[in-house]
Amino acid sequence: METQTTKEKVNTYQVAQGRVKRAVEQLDLPDDVYEWLKSPDRLVECGIPVEMDNGKIRVFTGYRSQHNNALGPYKGGIRFHPDVDADETKALSIWMTFKCAVARVPFGGGKGAVKVNPRELSMKELERLSRKYMQAMAPILGPEKDIPAPDVNTNAQVMAWMTDEYCKIKQHNDFGVITGKPLDMGGCVGRETATAKGTFYAIREAARVKNIALNEAQAAVQGYGNVGYYAALFLNQAECKIIAVNDSTGGAYNPNGMDPTALKEYKNETGSVKGFPGSDNITTEELYAMDCDILVPAALENQITADIARTVKAKIIVEGANGPTTPVGDMVLNDNGVLVVPDILANSGGVIVSYFEWVQNNYNYYWPEAQIEDRLQQKMMDAFHYIYDYHCDCSDKTTMREAAFMYALKRLADTMKTRGWWG
Repeated sequence: METQTTKEKVNTYQVAQGRVKRAVEQLDLPDDVYEWLKSPDRLVECGIPVEMDNGKIRVFTGYRSQHNNALGPYKGGIRFHPDVDADETKALSIWMTFKCAVARVPFGGGKGAVKVNPRELSMKELERLSRKYMQAMAPILGPEKDIPAPDVNTNAQVMAWMTDEYCKIKQHNDFGVITGKPLDMGGCVGRETATAKGTFYAIREAARVKNIALNEAQAAVQGYGNVGYYAALFLNQAECKIIAVNDSTGGAYNPNGMDPTALKEYKNETGSVKGFPGSDNITTEELYAMDCDILVPAALENQITADIARTVKAKIIVEGANGPTTPVGDMVLNDNGVLVVPDILANSGGVIVSYFEWVQNNYNYYWPEAQIEDRLQQKMMDAFHYIYDYHCDCSDKTTMREAAFMYALKRLADTMKTRGWWG
């Protein structure tokens, strides 16, 4: 049985490798395919010296993992987090490879990170760190090589600093090097909400196949950052009742439902959703055990262990976060009949709209928001039904996550074989 201690020892990189290994075995592919995909093509780790406001130098550790580029340039966000390490960065780059293959966008997988708590930095220190990271990584980045984007604790402003630094190094504007930028630097309308909007479309399609009416449904959201907030907002706009949310400091529960925007404003004022007027305080464990129809994990990795999974009463889990469910937790949920829409499908809206941004940067021609919205919706609907139908065609024990990895792996393996990488 998994315990809290076991949860803390889960190695995300080994989990990602296990997903790939399982898909290779299920498709009966040669071991050569797994050898190609079990580790990144390149991992860069570097020290990033930054002058702090007090004049002292502090050295941060930065990473960039480039996993596989069979389908196109490496693509993946850059996160700033105090607990990030090389293994987590490599794992996330593997997930990006498979996410891009599932979404059918012409990218491979990459990921970047800096081991830092950005809340401890001033804006000037954050800018200097962002620019120094780009200086360190610029030789391996570029719109035809590797295209970063925002991730945990980074945003459009951080991307603007990094893009500007890259342009200085190259001595010409090359905005396509990064996506998730501000609009006046070649950003794409709808990018800020794209991951959550894609997650909402996945929820909507999952509800349809499970015969759940959203306007009669109840939902709980774990994590109330960008993805969690907007996912709750879009669900609420579809008349789904948001009965429970939480963040890193606590949770709020109201069986009559809560207004996502009012929750966000309260969190901005107090630093937490805990104590929201009219709600009861709840723990993360209580949120996962909530009697609801839809559960949206939108925080960090390895949250749903086997012990947590056994308490889940939701009919659908749609993963707004990357890797929120452990392998054993996945098995428990499948045995209990919970439909899990996996991260590499559910939160691919961000990379889909990043693809739109990259295309527009390359053409220097920009589409209206309605066109972006329609294209995102269509790609998410297509991806969901590709994977759901594949899942239904497989054995009863094949989860949607396994189906997603198998579907993506088939695309990757075929392309790698055509390119002469194996076989």
